[in-house]
Amino acid sequence: MKVSLVLENDSTKLSAIELKQFIITGLKNLYGEVGAAFPFDLLKYDVDSQTALLRVYNRGLVKLWSSLTLLGSYQDQPCAFRVLQVSPFLLALSGNSRDLELD
Repeated sequence: MKVSLVLENDSTKLSAIELKQFIITGLKNLYGEVGAAFPFDLLKYDVDSQTALLRVYNRGLVKLWSSLTLLGSYQDQPCAFRVLQVSPFLLALSGNSRDLELD
């Protein structure tokens, strides 16, 4: 799952650890302690574009997606997660065929 975090203030940048903790907090708020223990991995994170590549089991995709949707503020600042791509194959998330330039 490829996601992007959009914050109202563009100067605010989260580190990879802060982003993962923010997602865990969202899971905990929606699903309780069981949700906070939900297994997902932050495989790749670009601080400048605030785009992340998350690995999640298929059975937990809806739970993760719903918790990301309901996260509406970070440190009293409005924010939103945009889901850019979803695929059962990590290789499919590594590139975008629409951005491919052929010589």
